[in-house]
Amino acid sequence: MSTADLTFFQFEADFVQSLRCIPMQVRYKLDTCGVKLKLEHWHKFSAADRERIVTHPCQTATEITAYYDSLQALVTEYMGGPAKDLPIDAQPPWQQLDQIPADVAAQAAQFDTAIALDQWSALSPLQRFALCKLSRPGHENRNFLPALYEFGLKFAETAAV
Repeated sequence: MSTADLTFFQFEADFVQSLRCIPMQVRYKLDTCGVKLKLEHWHKFSAADRERIVTHPCQTATEITAYYDSLQALVTEYMGGPAKDLPIDAQPPWQQLDQIPADVAAQAAQFDTAIALDQWSALSPLQRFALCKLSRPGHENRNFLPALYEFGLKFAETAAV
């Protein structure tokens, strides 16, 4: 599997070719397996290592364990010790289809957008994850608006004639 076969978002386009930043699909896998991978770790990895991290599956229990183990081995190899573990949320907000997380709704409201529950549930888990991550308080949220457009939740306004 190559990175061309995987989901990258348009709002990530400025760094996907070089993988200089951690893409959302990797961040999703990190939350799934419970690893706090820092950007400094990511920058130490070779291009081939980054590619493996991106393409390695992380969905089934066996894959999640293998992803965790291989990632921690890689961090230990480059950094001399493992990355911190993160608690794994048994009910992450991006998996809940019956309510829109408050942070997502509040961030959308800042752009005069209300996300309907049917729109939320129609998004892929990775899209919902991205909106959750891009709406966290205290973090740079510059890609939230581009994500709203990309996911079809906001449309460009046309000038009145």
